[in-house]
Amino acid sequence: MEKSKKALPIVLASALAATPLVAVPQQAHALTDVSITADDEEAGETTDYDIEFTTGDFIDSGDKIYVKFDKDFDLDDVDEDSIDADFDIDDVEVTSGNVVEITVDEDIDDDEDLSFTISDVVNPDDEDTYKIGVKTTNETTYKYDEIDIEDGGSSSSDDEFNVDLSSTVAGEKVSLELGDFDLDGSDELETGETITVIFPDEDMLPSSVSKSDVKVNGYAAKAVDVDGDEVSIDVPSGADGDDYINLEFLKAAGISNPDTADDYTFTVKYDGTTYESESVDITKSGSSSAVSGNYTVNLSDPAAGARSSYIFEADFGKDLKADSDLIIEFPSAEMVPMILSTSDFSVNGKEPKKVGAIGNKVYITTPTSFSADSNVKVVVSYTAWITNPKTAGSYTLKATAAGKTITSKAFTIGGSTVNPTTPTNPTIPTTPTAPTTPVNNSTATITLTTTALNQATGVNVAIKGLGVGLAKQRDFIELVFPAGYKVPAYIAPANITVNGVAANYVAVRGQNVLVYPSQDIPAATAATVSITAAANIVNPAVKNAYSISVFTSEEKGLQFARAVGVGMPAPVQPAQPTAPKPTTPAPTTPTPAQPSVTVPSNAALFKVNAKTFTLHGKSYPLSQAPYLAGGNTTMVPAQFFKEALALTTQWNNQTVAIISGTKVLKFSVGSNKARVGNTEVTLPTPVVLKEGMPMIPVRFVTDNLGYKVGWDAKTSSVYVYR
Repeated sequence: MEKSKKALPIVLASALAATPLVAVPQQAHALTDVSITADDEEAGETTDYDIEFTTGDFIDSGDKIYVKFDKDFDLDDVDEDSIDADFDIDDVEVTSGNVVEITVDEDIDDDEDLSFTISDVVNPDDEDTYKIGVKTTNETTYKYDEIDIEDGGSSSSDDEFNVDLSSTVAGEKVSLELGDFDLDGSDELETGETITVIFPDEDMLPSSVSKSDVKVNGYAAKAVDVDGDEVSIDVPSGADGDDYINLEFLKAAGISNPDTADDYTFTVKYDGTTYESESVDITKSGSSSAVSGNYTVNLSDPAAGARSSYIFEADFGKDLKADSDLIIEFPSAEMVPMILSTSDFSVNGKEPKKVGAIGNKVYITTPTSFSADSNVKVVVSYTAWITNPKTAGSYTLKATAAGKTITSKAFTIGGSTVNPTTPTNPTIPTTPTAPTTPVNNSTATITLTTTALNQATGVNVAIKGLGVGLAKQRDFIELVFPAGYKVPAYIAPANITVNGVAANYVAVRGQNVLVYPSQDIPAATAATVSITAAANIVNPAVKNAYSISVFTSEEKGLQFARAVGVGMPAPVQPAQPTAPKPTTPAPTTPTPAQPSVTVPSNAALFKVNAKTFTLHGKSYPLSQAPYLAGGNTTMVPAQFFKEALALTTQWNNQTVAIISGTKVLKFSVGSNKARVGNTEVTLPTPVVLKEGMPMIPVRFVTDNLGYKVGWDAKTSSVYVYR
């Protein structure tokens, strides 16, 4: 079941030249012809359910098929051995929403007829008509079919509809489902007509509810209005003609249980007929074991400024449920990196569904398969790049779950700094330490080993003194080259020395080169940074004086800037720094376009359908081969931007972030929308996940980050350079 085709090199070359940045979104196709039948439709009996449907879009290996049963079905005995399918299955799981989640282990084409059987399902005890829904990873809503369960003993009146609350604890914010129930006589829902829901207590309702948070038979409501204890819901077009009602209020609707424990009922009115719900029992919370400040935070490294794991376990007194938020508040925003990955976190042993950060707060969303529990164990791994406060002292964490915030016992950060491993996402602190000794860099110099136009040059920077000392492997010296200079995406540490010792690590952010020394450099001490010509920093092609700026990670503002003459007899060195803040001045005349006759020496090359890339004459592996999508868009793995272009790149199965300097590109798997900073942009084709690796349109990234793309006919390769 192949979903990609080989293309001739000439097609690829044309595609690269013509790939647009904006494209019309592709139409999503839903599955069709859903049929669900039971071997035995008798109430309370264990039976097999046969499910058939036609796919609406490609299903990739690793994607899921979901089968949602009414809550009255018993799925306790359903497992992987219960599934008999005409396709390969990797895993089967029953989630808290009474959903059988099947992970597919092969690629399946669109418009494919699929069938499978789920055994060990126990029918509801009550005689009624029940709906069973099916969807795949590609659909946002279920397609339903009905099953008539007969001859079962009835424990409630047929006139009473079901109430399904995500929690029955008094005062807790909840999601709510009412129904399904059949309409009286020959009634059918009509678009624009109103369904009225009367809640047992008006304090359960907020002042307003968004229509996107209320669904009628699986479709977002056309309009929603709140008046006292009544909610009026206009029927959406998707539910037009249905002879039943199912209402869903999402948790975001803001509905809360009554504050008093008691039995409650709901009333629904439509077309002159009133329908009453079954009674639902609201109870008081049974747990009061959570004590503020009574949980311990364990760190793998308690040293000031060190990178460390954070582990704690706490009882919140209320159950943390699936698809719910857990918030961890760290002592300062400087501790938390800008980009976080779900693979670096676990909650009760499970990888979260989503992780994000705002300031010093980390927001964690529990997975759909999460088992509700008031006792919560959180592991933030060493690879998450959480760093300890830089100042020794006593600190606490705050954690919020199930609406309750508790504070940890104090933990101690020591005075000595432990050196972290090679950093991947360094940041400049905004509040530097005060200098211990005044320094004067008025005689500091920057010189080039060659001033020839368009030639690779060495660079020597002589810093007369640092206002604040630098810790080895953690802090850095930053050199900012102006426009016109060509700075490679990767510089080997062996090509740069600090005080005669090879750098521990070198990061490149566009025109900025960050040099991490291998030794401590005390305050008021001179530092000499030497970059060899082998680093392949290339002089501008236009004769002029260019200003190179120097910063450090520990001091706010410019250290100094010096002008260097390119194409001139001698470099120009003004006596005093003039730039008040980081700037990147442009030459007075434009830089000529890069010649296309030869492949630049700093270019990274790749071939379509080949799992390798080439850099500086060496070949490196890729987990997935680049390919052509839609005949005109070249897709490459996210790994290429990290390893071939040395861009800060982080990804998981849902999101991708690519960072160059202050510019951040964000992508979502399966979406043709991306964000460039705060601006949303349409991609030429959606991001695709292939065996855990997101595939990204290469031209979108290169065009937005200032890279050039070319075609090498000799090797039939695409090359990327800057």
